[in-house]
Amino acid sequence: MKIAVAKGDGIGPEIMEAVIGIFNAAKLPLEYQYVDMGKWVFDKGFSNGMTPEAKETIENLGILFKGPMETPKGKGVKSVNVTARKTWNTYANDRKFQTLSGVDTVFSKAGVNIDLTIVRENIEDTYGGIEHMLTRDVALARRFITRGGSEQVIRYAFEMAQKKGARRITCGHKANIMKLTDGLFLEVFNEIAKEYPNLKADDVIVDDLCMKLVSRPDLFDVIVLTNLQGDIVSDLCAGLVGGLGFAPSSNIGDHISIFEAVHGTAPDIAGKNIANPTSLLLSGLNMLRHLGMMEKAALIENALLYTLESGIHTGDFGDKSIPAVNTTEFANAIIENFGKQPKHNPKPTLQDFDFLPTNSQITENPMLLSKQPYEARKILGADFFIECELQPNEIAKIALKQATDTLKLVTISNRGTQVWPTGSVYTNLVNQFRIRFETDATKALTQDSIISLYSALSKDFQISSVELLNMWGDKKAYSLAQGQ
Repeated sequence: MKIAVAKGDGIGPEIMEAVIGIFNAAKLPLEYQYVDMGKWVFDKGFSNGMTPEAKETIENLGILFKGPMETPKGKGVKSVNVTARKTWNTYANDRKFQTLSGVDTVFSKAGVNIDLTIVRENIEDTYGGIEHMLTRDVALARRFITRGGSEQVIRYAFEMAQKKGARRITCGHKANIMKLTDGLFLEVFNEIAKEYPNLKADDVIVDDLCMKLVSRPDLFDVIVLTNLQGDIVSDLCAGLVGGLGFAPSSNIGDHISIFEAVHGTAPDIAGKNIANPTSLLLSGLNMLRHLGMMEKAALIENALLYTLESGIHTGDFGDKSIPAVNTTEFANAIIENFGKQPKHNPKPTLQDFDFLPTNSQITENPMLLSKQPYEARKILGADFFIECELQPNEIAKIALKQATDTLKLVTISNRGTQVWPTGSVYTNLVNQFRIRFETDATKALTQDSIISLYSALSKDFQISSVELLNMWGDKKAYSLAQGQ
């Protein structure tokens, strides 16, 4: 089987060489096609961090195994890591965290065994990178949470939890504050949970989740979160088991999947052959299991665990009274330990299965994630975001000139907090306000009427942005201002 391999930047080439050496020693039926990705490709003028030939190879093969990569700072380019995940719709970031004997942590010393899987939505949320300066002082990032995208990652999490034999699956969220975005993610989780009655499904507010993870991580099994929250929580979990050097990462899509080290490129030690290849190796083991090579994955992982138990370590971890080995020596020790079983948490040898690539299912056009038509939609008004340095009462006097019996000025807010018709002198203001015009729920407006109102307001205000206030069936599809 051919897979695409990108060595990465900094320590990437040396840890990739170590891992490929372990794979070759295990006689894996893999052929590696190396592709050009990373900082040096940016420097050659490719703004997405990969050559066209690399993109074509990865899309043809469907599997990318990659080392850590650097994105140049201050050049207006996007992260090659995020670009790759989003371009190929690897919607589920699957990161497994386990207690490793020989890697001392607070929890391992206390005898607390950690076996956690974080599934992070990988495409949407603020990682859309859609940002605008509404004024010189106010920046806006749009946060997209979609029903189709949420269904993809949550269903993957349930399927994976079922195959893992998980005892619990938890949705981490902030739906108590972000009632529409996180609320939609939680709603989809609860809908899909009904299809898996054998799994205990629950939800926890993300800040409470973080507190519980650092006090009792053994209470959790599989956790699924939105993109930004999942990014933060997964790094938190890496800290529970020894750091990013022991944190594998899989990015799973329907057609293309990416397996990578998530730690940095460590340019200060690049070329010294002292880097720890464990994270990349664990990611590679996830790849082998994804490809159905269960027997070889267990052979290599048990050898890794035995090596760690034996006290063999690189300089970034382990018993300091035992001399550290270099990258090559660490890899060779794993190879020498093929066939040996660790005392703690040995991995069972499961039956291989045939990997069936889904690349052949690709159609001529990108897939549209859509649902059945919603209930009848009404437009009940609009939020106009304006740049202005007047006081709220002065803004209201001007805006009220455009109000009618049908379309009323109902609130003015600043940074989400209502400042008119009621407010507080203790609410600090920035030079960007939201003016909300709304009609009665029994009525409906047309887009033309909103455009006419926009035109009228633009004579008095600098309008930065507009959002329609929609209603589907009897459910309003917009939030209230704080204090409204």
